[in-house]
Amino acid sequence: MHDAFAHVGGLLATGLRDLTTDLAALDGDGWWAVVADYEGKVTCARFDRVRPAPLPRPRRPWHGPPPGRWHSSLDQAAYECGVQTIRDHIERGEVYQANLCRVLSAPVPSDADPLALAARLAAGNPAPYAAVIDVPGATVVSASPELYLSRDGDVVESRPIKGTGATAADLLDKDRAENVMIVDLVRNDLGRVAAVGSVEVPALCAVEEHPGLVHLVSTVRARLRPGAGWAELFAATFPPGSVTGAPKSSALRIINQLEPAPRGPYCGAVGWVDADRRRAALAVGIRTFWIAAGEIRFGTGAGITWESDPRREWLETELKASRLISLASSGGT
Repeated sequence: MHDAFAHVGGLLATGLRDLTTDLAALDGDGWWAVVADYEGKVTCARFDRVRPAPLPRPRRPWHGPPPGRWHSSLDQAAYECGVQTIRDHIERGEVYQANLCRVLSAPVPSDADPLALAARLAAGNPAPYAAVIDVPGATVVSASPELYLSRDGDVVESRPIKGTGATAADLLDKDRAENVMIVDLVRNDLGRVAAVGSVEVPALCAVEEHPGLVHLVSTVRARLRPGAGWAELFAATFPPGSVTGAPKSSALRIINQLEPAPRGPYCGAVGWVDADRRRAALAVGIRTFWIAAGEIRFGTGAGITWESDPRREWLETELKASRLISLASSGGT
């Protein structure tokens, strides 16, 4: 059994002191690494020693699965059928958009070193919210580009991504319409715990370049009302709007019907909370691997609207996954 650790936000945390599922603990004291599953399971790990540090050297090389061993929870035919089903729900006025995701899984050795995978991702797919967290009950390696929630005192910010293309020229009107819809949802979610009149949108539909693709990203900011803590913030905003849909309640119901595998940390939250300084950065758990029971998993998905073409949406999930699955597979570079 190796020692628990977290490397996130350029900080290395060692010396695990506490593990809890209680979000209220994040309003107390100490520095916490946080992994929240899409389904609601939360792992909060408090560490005694936290310092700025580069990613530690792996204990052993990464031995990933052969590229052909990955299995998808939805194959192309099932995924495209799901896209059409969502379009039918939209036609009936039940939902405006919904994210349809699939989970890729493959076997890995029992001694697979998450640091070795994190090093591969850092070299081949650097990300603003890169993280590796290895604590009892959660082993997660993330190359997330998306901010779910940051916090600085009472000011919270979310930067939802909606709209993906290989280049900026590939972005469609559909992508911009999707982004604006999700911004409205995030504004409403934050508004449930924000001081009256404090919700604002400093940036709308900005184009951001990432390895192998581009995204449309917006920024929503608010000031927390007195007495609103982490439990209230999660209750109002989780799961993140960009990976569910609008209206969120309808999207969640449809997703539950169409997706055969749990999303786990994918589409959840991965990051850190410094309770002493009242600062935090939690990423949306996309471009994220998790390892459990001799398997590695990775999720990919797309936002479905009335204008969605089923084959194009399948190809978007392939685009989002291809670079990272290659890096995590044997022979990846």
